[in-house]
Amino acid sequence: MTALPRAASQALLERNRAVIPGGMVSLNRKVEPAIAFVKARGARVWDADGNEYLDYHAGFAPYLLGHNDPDVNAAVQRTLADEATLMGSGTTPWEGRLCELIAEAVPCADKVQLTCSGSEATYHALRLSRSFTGRDGVVVMLGGYNGWHDAVARAVMPPAEATGPRVSPGEYPFLPLSAGIPDATAKDVHTVNFNDLESVEYVFKKHKIACVIAEPILQNIGIVKPRDGYLKGLRELCDRHGALLVFDEVKTGFRSALGGYQSICGVTPDLATFGKAVANGYPIGAIAGKSEVMDLFDTPDAKRRVLIAGTYNGHPLVVAAAIATIEKLRADGGAVYERLENLGRRMEEGLRKLFADAGVTAHVARQGSAFCAYFMDGPPRDWHDLRERHDFAFDTKYRRALIERGIYHFPMPTKQGSISAAHTEANIDRTLAVTREILAKL
Repeated sequence: MTALPRAASQALLERNRAVIPGGMVSLNRKVEPAIAFVKARGARVWDADGNEYLDYHAGFAPYLLGHNDPDVNAAVQRTLADEATLMGSGTTPWEGRLCELIAEAVPCADKVQLTCSGSEATYHALRLSRSFTGRDGVVVMLGGYNGWHDAVARAVMPPAEATGPRVSPGEYPFLPLSAGIPDATAKDVHTVNFNDLESVEYVFKKHKIACVIAEPILQNIGIVKPRDGYLKGLRELCDRHGALLVFDEVKTGFRSALGGYQSICGVTPDLATFGKAVANGYPIGAIAGKSEVMDLFDTPDAKRRVLIAGTYNGHPLVVAAAIATIEKLRADGGAVYERLENLGRRMEEGLRKLFADAGVTAHVARQGSAFCAYFMDGPPRDWHDLRERHDFAFDTKYRRALIERGIYHFPMPTKQGSISAAHTEANIDRTLAVTREILAKL
């Protein structure tokens, strides 16, 4: 298959490498083919060479309404015209309005605080949990991603030789995602497999645990769903052992539902973190939770008070984008979610038929507008299961073939695909038609 022209993208990368380590400001973006995207509208994106793509990456999933949504951009432009500023002294009307909207939508959200990213929100969740419980231990999930800070920066997709075989009950070694993380961090971070309640209980019995932090669906290795009773079991274990349950909804929040995945599964965490789709691509994070925990940000007890600070927390342009996004998501009783569900179902059913017709062993996992094709028999239960049964080489070829035909999925195996409200049935059908063609060649 002939590759699309990419001379301009390559030249830009080489130029940027002279002043930026790796040539880009987030090395999670470093993949092949090395495409430089320069423009986007709705469901379409264009690269530096003028190639056009239908986008299912959505910047790691924030663009729920589509790129450069006109209503969200208009809200930002109005804020600029109003000459709003962030003085860094006192409160603002816009931060209050956004936190009210989140509190109205999210089951656990008695109170809300704003950050500039999802990683900052999970950082605060750990500090709140440790202050509230007086303990230091944290339980995290193998195959999950909860941010870049030391306590949760462990390998998301470690090789078999690093973790060894599946253990249950039991825990896995702390495998840092980055250099520069102190060895001492490992003693307080306990890694277990997703969907494994016995291992969580095993850790509780051995260590003093402040919180369990988990994506309610593992969406950094595709769409690995919780088994029946798993999230409820986490809630019961945390209650029994006096720990907090933290849902990392940076990916599931607002994309799965206006109230986050917690509103779908019926399990209410003590704290939840958000980012990504909250502001349709504008940089923001949020942490929400029960009053008795959140009030530790402003307790008179100096020994328990948790610092929250940030020069750009609640920036008026970003908050305007978030308000406009949430107002659009909740309009007409949340009609946009019905549209996204229909588009997601069309994609899922179409892909299932195509793989079956082509004789390709595959499972299509989906939650609303988020989907992933796994080249294995049946859904994965955790990272060990996925690592052992998924055809990673075929997945890579499949994604790259789609890209060369103008369908952009992030070119790394098992990464989530994201449909936006800007996609149409015709877009889905075109994607399926291209998929049929490349499966015949692959």
